[in-house]
Order: sequence, then C-alpha cells, then structure tokens
Amino acid sequence: MAAYRSAAGFQRVLLAFKHVCLKQRCGVIICRYSTVYDPNEKTFDKILIANRGEIACRVIKTCKKMGIKTVAVHSDVDSSAVHVKMADEAVCVGPAPTSKSYLNMDAIMNAVKQTGAQAVHPGYGFLSENKEFAKRLAAEGVTFIGPDTHAIQAMGDKIESKLIAKAAKVNTIPGFDGVVKDAEEAVKIAGEIGYPVMIKASAGGGGKGMRISWNDEETREGFRFSSQEAASSFGDDRLLIEKFIDNPRHIEIQVLADKHGNALWLNERECSIQRRNQKVVEEAPSTFLDPDTRRAMGEQAVSLAKAVKYSSAGTVEFLVDSQKNFYFLEMNTRLQVEHPITECITGLDLVHQMIRIAKGYKLQQKQSDIPINGWAIESRVYAEDPYKSFGLPSIGRLSQYQEPLNLPNVRVDSGIQEGSDISIYYDPMISKLVTYGKTREEALKKMEEALDNYVIRGVTHNIPLLREIIVHPRFVSGDISTKFLPEVYPDGFKGHMLTAGERRELLATTAALYVAAQLRSQNSGLFLCNSIITDFVVEIDGEKVEVSGEWNLASALLPITINGKHRNLQVDKHKYAYFKLRVLSKLAAYLSKHMPEKIPEDTSSILRSPMPGSVVAVSVKPGDNVAEGQEICVIEAMKMQNSMTAAKTAKVKSVHCKAGDTVGEGDLLVELE
Repeated sequence: MAAYRSAAGFQRVLLAFKHVCLKQRCGVIICRYSTVYDPNEKTFDKILIANRGEIACRVIKTCKKMGIKTVAVHSDVDSSAVHVKMADEAVCVGPAPTSKSYLNMDAIMNAVKQTGAQAVHPGYGFLSENKEFAKRLAAEGVTFIGPDTHAIQAMGDKIESKLIAKAAKVNTIPGFDGVVKDAEEAVKIAGEIGYPVMIKASAGGGGKGMRISWNDEETREGFRFSSQEAASSFGDDRLLIEKFIDNPRHIEIQVLADKHGNALWLNERECSIQRRNQKVVEEAPSTFLDPDTRRAMGEQAVSLAKAVKYSSAGTVEFLVDSQKNFYFLEMNTRLQVEHPITECITGLDLVHQMIRIAKGYKLQQKQSDIPINGWAIESRVYAEDPYKSFGLPSIGRLSQYQEPLNLPNVRVDSGIQEGSDISIYYDPMISKLVTYGKTREEALKKMEEALDNYVIRGVTHNIPLLREIIVHPRFVSGDISTKFLPEVYPDGFKGHMLTAGERRELLATTAALYVAAQLRSQNSGLFLCNSIITDFVVEIDGEKVEVSGEWNLASALLPITINGKHRNLQVDKHKYAYFKLRVLSKLAAYLSKHMPEKIPEDTSSILRSPMPGSVVAVSVKPGDNVAEGQEICVIEAMKMQNSMTAAKTAKVKSVHCKAGDTVGEGDLLVELE
C-alpha cells in the first residue's frame, strides 16, 4: 500500500468558497424482470429459506412479489440479521457454528413443522445439495425447491456425474473415475494420469476440497488437505483425481428444466477470474464464445440435465481451452451465486422459475425465447484483505456501509447493513455488486463507478483488487484465464501503483481537503450545513493542479473535479484507507525526519496468524527442529484450511497455540530460535 507524507506549506494555494447544501438523488435499480408474477397462479402459501445472508434475502424478495409468506432460520448470532428482519417469521436453529445451526437438519426440520411451511428453498451452500435433507422433506410432504434426490445424488457425486456425462455424450476431462483410498494411491494414480493433476472432493463444490498438484509430495499434501476440507465442508471426505487443464477458462451454462421433460439453456457465464478456485468477477455473456460453441455447450448441458431427469435451475460448469475445446467439470444442482448476471441479460427471475417448477408448472419459454440482451458483470465484494494471497478473511463490525444504489444500472445483492458483524463462522461475502449495460464497455464503466461509490468501513475489503481487475488491459480486452491473478500479480496484489501525475493529483486533493476542513472549523458560523463549494489551485513540484467540487465534509463520498476530470474520493480516518497520507506543518515535517524508524519484526523467527480463524492442528513442540517450508500448524477460516510453514530452518523456541484455539489476525502462534 502506497504511503505519502504531505506538507501543508505548499508554494501556492488559491481558494474560493460558498456554502450550499447537497441534494439527495433517488436510486434507480436495474434488472427488471420480464417475468410476469401471475397472482392467479397458485404455488405455495409459505416458504422456509434454509440459508442466511444475501441469498436468503434474494429468495425473500421474489417470494414477496409472488405473495408468498416467508420463514427465516438463523443461528443465535444472526438473530438481528437482515434476512431475519425481512422474513414474516423467524426461528433460531442453534448456536453460531454451522454444524449446529445451518447444517443442523433436525433443527431445520423442526422449524418447518413449527411454522407450517409448505416448501423449503435451500439457497446455495449448506444443505442445498444434500439428498438426505431433500428426502426428509419429501417424507414430511414438504416440497424441496430444487431437483429430486436422484439428480442431487447423481450430480453431487463428481465420480458418478462424470460417468453419466460420458454416457450423455458430454465432453469430459481425462482422469481416474473411482474413489482414491489414500495418499499413496493418489500418488500412483497421479503418476499414471501425468502431472499436473487436480485433486478434488467428490461431494460439494465452491472451491473447497480442491488442490492442484505438480509432483508426488504435493499430491500427498493435497490429498490430506482436500480430504480434511471435504469432511469439514460436506461431511464426505471422498476424493477423485483428474488431469489438470492448464491455463483454461471457466465457463458455465445456466440450465432450467421442469418436471415435464422440458429443458433450456440460458446462455453462459464467464467465471475465469478466481483465487483459490473461488470466483471473484463474473460476466455474461463471455467474450470468448462464438455462437456455435455457445450452442454446443448449451446443448450438452441440456443433454446432461435430461439424462438425470433434472427439474429446477442448475448450472453445468466447463473448462474451455484456448482452442475452444470444452470439458465437463461439474453440475451444481442449486441456484448459483452468480445467477444475477444471467437474470440481467435474459430478464428471467430464476427464483420465480424455481418456485413454479417445484409446484409442477411447465416452463413458459422455448429455447428461441431466451435472449442475450446487453452485458452484465458481477464483482463479489468480500470482507477480505486482498494484499494477503488475493484475499484472506477479515472480521469486524460494519461501522459505515453505503451501497451505490444511487447509480443507474447497478444491482446489489446483500444480506448485511450498517452495524452488521462479519464473523469467523460464515462466508466473508459482503455482497454481489452487479452492473449492466447495452455493451460490455458500458457495464465495465458502470462497475468502475459503482466500486468507487461503495462505502465500507469497519472491515478490510477487496474493492481495491476488484477495481484493479476491471480496468486492467488484459481483462478489458478479454484476455483472461483461471490463471489471471497469479499471472498479472506474480508477487501478490500490491495495490494501485500511482503514476507521477496521479501522485500529484492525490497530494493536491489531500492539501485541498485539509485547507477546506480548516476553513470550516475556523469559520463554522459561516456554514449552515456541511457542504461547501471550493476551488483550489495547488502547486506541487512546479506543476499546478486545479481541484474543485461541492463537498460535504461529513460525507464518506466526495465528488471532485481534478484538472477538469470528475473523480470520486473516499476519505477514511481509520486503517482501511487505500492510500495513507498525513498533512504536516513545515515544522512537523522537518522534525519527523529525525524520528527513529520502527524496526520491523523478524518474521523469519516469529509465526503469526495471517487471519482470524481456528487452529486445526499443531505439528511441532518446543525443542523440535524444523526445516524451511515445513508445516508448523494449520489454521481454518471460513471452511478453508491454510498451512502455516517455517520461514527458515531452526529449532522451535515456544508454541503459543493448540488445536481448537480461536486466533485473531496477528496473534503469535510459534516462535523459532
């Protein structure tokens, strides 16, 4: 993160000001559905949403449009969550850990009975692809809003799904079609397939339980971590191994099928921008596909859906190489996180479609009715530190939160509000920020503007990374793959690198803000509100910079004009600033040069937790000798396990944690001599 020290005594500052008040603008929210919500089409009186956060809120919104009452379930720490407030009823299903609440099948079944819900929408994650949950609901006469148990079983097991895909004439990746028994068998199979290989959980998805291996040692380690993550996330530690397609694109097809044998493909979503096999930025359509490839992928996706008699919304994921050869990856038998961008370009409300299908209605559309209208882009906004492995989880309370819904063609799917807590127990997603345009260029420009106008305080977030991605020349040109982030940032994300001109603009704006604030505090009687109109000319290194704007100094957002160009500025006095600057008097600036510099900590001898989480395992004890790169402990955060290794060969001096401990970011774990 860049840091600059700025002195108040610039050679020349000219200013003029007035006092005015800013006017509020009403928001325009896009993605209006072409779907007609027919009040005479009977579906369900009451639906329970077996999920939390933004997806629970998303389902509730459609239920309200359809006149359906809703039931929220929540853990004890989520009792004041947004989805709980939005629902007509709410039931607590246990304490914070997911295994005791949102994965607590008995508690959720009791909530269904207690409230008399006729159907359950599972959202994504948690129990959404759990066939036992669907079976138990069916046994109680409650409708599961999703596919039947056969399809969940067939597609949820990656080994079985691959065999079914082959039989349905769907292109598949070469690999081992059985269950891998242990680490040594994994090494043997990997050698037969040929490195690199992908080790992944047979059940589940979302990037959990997946490791890429380039040699025998990585295969052993990958088998251990993948099986542990799979057991933790899905209750199933079975693994499979297949050839890793190097440098591919990740493109998926949205399908929709009813109980009458009708099935459609709703075009594709480009999901190649990923970190740790989890998507970060998605768009629809893809810049890469031509009409023939799109149709071929869509037809194979529908063929697979029909092969398992699929009925609901589902997603068939493919890897696509540089020659547009595509290979089946997996099928997600649920609503996908990134479904909003498909809704934007097709006009279909996918939750509405899922509810209709679950009730037994036929699809209202034919394949020829499915359009590609415009372009949509989704950025996943996470409470993560993007400067650590492209995003390690951050926790805290949202002290200030303002979504950019004042902008046209912007949609924000979120389940939080100002004051909400981001905890270690759940996924760190804050929201899904979606922008739409007639063209990709329009959608990208709108995304840039939306990110600049998104105010998040209290937690570290990944907006700096998202903004750099969407303006990067490679992304803008469509030259992307799943390796985009490590290729563009081989040494990790370091933030925006300022040009000389940008540096001058930043310093000039900082000086102007400082002077404006001083004027306001010294002449408070002249200002009847927080807003002032200001015009400054700041001279830096012989260059003049004109800074002007109508500023509300109490606002988190400051629209300004720098040398005739419009900019949006956010000022944060806490630790979450993108660029950190100090304005000093000449005397303070002179004296600061003589202040002793803080000696950085010797990180080679001290291992600290890079994120909040829980200690899964500690592999050393005081007196042990460890080699550089040797695993010392494992930290789990948001169901992802991270191996902490020794930075040098040394003897262990002390151990400050044990398995089961909860640790915060920066907590001391182990000291080496």
